Amino acid sequence: MPGLSFAKALVAGVALLCSAAPVAVRAEAKAASVLLISIDGLRPDDVLEAEKRGLKIPNLRRFLSDGTYATSVTGNLPTVTYPSHTTLITGVAPARHGIVSNTTFDPKQINYGGWYWFAQDITAPTLWDAAKSAGLSTANIHWPVSVGVPALDWNMPQIWRSGHADDRKMLKALATPGLYAALEHDCGPYADGIDEGLEADENRTKFAVRLIETKKPGFLTVYFAALDHEEHLFGPGTAQANAVLERLDAAVGRLVAAEMAASPNATVAVVSDHGFVSTDTEINLFRPFIDAGLIKLNAEGKVASWDAMPWPSGGSIAVVLARPDDAALTGMVAALLDKLAADPQAHIAKIVARAEIAQMGGNPQASFYVDLKSGALAGSFDPQAPLAKPSRYKGMHGYFPTLPEMRSTFLIMGKGVAKARNLGAIDMRAIAPTLAARMGTSLPKAEVAALNVAD
Repeated sequence: MPGLSFAKALVAGVALLCSAAPVAVRAEAKAASVLLISIDGLRPDDVLEAEKRGLKIPNLRRFLSDGTYATSVTGNLPTVTYPSHTTLITGVAPARHGIVSNTTFDPKQINYGGWYWFAQDITAPTLWDAAKSAGLSTANIHWPVSVGVPALDWNMPQIWRSGHADDRKMLKALATPGLYAALEHDCGPYADGIDEGLEADENRTKFAVRLIETKKPGFLTVYFAALDHEEHLFGPGTAQANAVLERLDAAVGRLVAAEMAASPNATVAVVSDHGFVSTDTEINLFRPFIDAGLIKLNAEGKVASWDAMPWPSGGSIAVVLARPDDAALTGMVAALLDKLAADPQAHIAKIVARAEIAQMGGNPQASFYVDLKSGALAGSFDPQAPLAKPSRYKGMHGYFPTLPEMRSTFLIMGKGVAKARNLGAIDMRAIAPTLAARMGTSLPKAEVAALNVAD
């Protein structure tokens, strides 16, 4: 009943009691609105040490004095966007929520570089589900893995294919009926899904603010991609990345102001999915697998058949076997990986097998997972590329979550949230149950307990 006066709320509550719905009354009475903002690639020290780094981000810094914060967040295997955002929304690791990489496993490359866009691939309850159970309305602007979320009342999902004008038609068809047109009427053209630039994030901010003003959702997710985009192109902590972060700080300020105007008792959380390191080397793990006969190519240089296939995820690489229970094949791949680990050109930091992957909550399809050394990144399929070459990107993530530079951000403030509380280092899986508790509900399947953020 957000926004109702006490008298109106009392009358509405009596009416509900008379219609034999006491559970709904109790759930809604406890529910509080939550705004969840993600800044992809936001490193915790960019906020904690902003003054030292010369960053002017007053809206993010406000969380340190007016709210509760973590000094670092330990994330997933792998530390990439889609698995991490699904952990942020479910409270479970990729092995349980099903989003195990950014891109789908596509050994014969028939999916045109498709990502895990579709919510039907999520195999765990989400915060959107929890919000609905708490009697809150739900909305989304551009959150990863959000196409077709049943629990969303208003959805502008994240998806793209080519950057062609037809992408807009696709998004309009997949958004909540009528929502795209209504928001464009008030805000002008919506940014293309493939556009990860700063102006696109500022455009989506305008749409999110208008959604708050017109719909007053009880739970809203908003995702910003531009900082990550700039850190890939120029590296973390560069002048270009810092300039983007300062403008995203202003976007956060606009969202917080709109949310507090619509729901003065709301909770606002800012999160990120991973950290970043500078990179200079690109590793083509496909080359040695082709040379070993584990991947066979046709006359056009495309994959004709495969026994073992690398599945790149930024700073790490999953290795999938066509026959994971084949001991001879497993031994052959293990021997190849051990040989590569001894080659300094391969820049391999660590190799783990299925038991350790499972212990880390990583991709259950992988028989091996390769962690590259900081500074190296996994290249995409290119049968002509050498094992190592200069990197096309200046920054990367995706390494094992044990790498300190992969730690991410958690900030929270609102009515009833403790001020200036330092939580120290936390587990990413604790964030979703914490936000569920703020909404007066829970995520019983979350793997880590909710954090104490109350004053």
